[in-house]
Amino acid sequence: MTEVRFDIMTLFPETVRAVLDSSITGRAQNAGIIEINTYNIRDFTHDKHRRVDDTPYGGGRGMLMMPDPVCECWDYVMSTVPAGKRTHTVYMSPKGRVLTEEKAHELSIEYDDIIILCGHYEGVDRRALDIIADEYISIGDYVLTGGEMPACILVDAVSRLIDGVLADPECYENESLSVDEEEGQLLEYPQYTRPPVFRGRAVPEILLSGNHEKINEWRREASLIDTQKFRPDLLEKKN
Repeated sequence: MTEVRFDIMTLFPETVRAVLDSSITGRAQNAGIIEINTYNIRDFTHDKHRRVDDTPYGGGRGMLMMPDPVCECWDYVMSTVPAGKRTHTVYMSPKGRVLTEEKAHELSIEYDDIIILCGHYEGVDRRALDIIADEYISIGDYVLTGGEMPACILVDAVSRLIDGVLADPECYENESLSVDEEEGQLLEYPQYTRPPVFRGRAVPEILLSGNHEKINEWRREASLIDTQKFRPDLLEKKN
């Protein structure tokens, strides 16, 4: 039985499918753990040119996605959602809350169907967003040419937290951005593999000791050190 369904509204479904139909998310779809559907917003236009954009009122550069095809696409998606499913519509936008591991976890457990709108051009008519969007989510404080890649990142981040998508829960429990009960969010500890010495740099001896208690102590300390070095803002948020 599918755990979470993703419905992606986009002008470029081929871009989304090229990313999400491969690797882990592709295997998760084949296993029936997640479902990913794409909808071409152009299919919900009513003119021969399949036009989805127009100039903004009040002037300004660029074009704006019109509300009609966006809302009609969303109406159609909603009509396909099984009764009783918990739906949540996300608009990928730099205006939104920045995606974090905590947010991805929240989405993975609170909703059965996550609908994602990918903007393009100079954005989307605000009336459409006011009608359909429950939340805006950003992947960072920068602007991209469209919402397709951010949508793929959101789906990937949420999917890997769903039971069965990864082989072992430890794959995401001890992660690049994990949560420590005392310190808050920490970066993952450094990791090493063979050979034991590479270009004069040796693997820390504690990792070769077999003493798992000492290894865990080292890993926690190393996480704190790397967090202080690379992302001190995470520690500042906690302390």
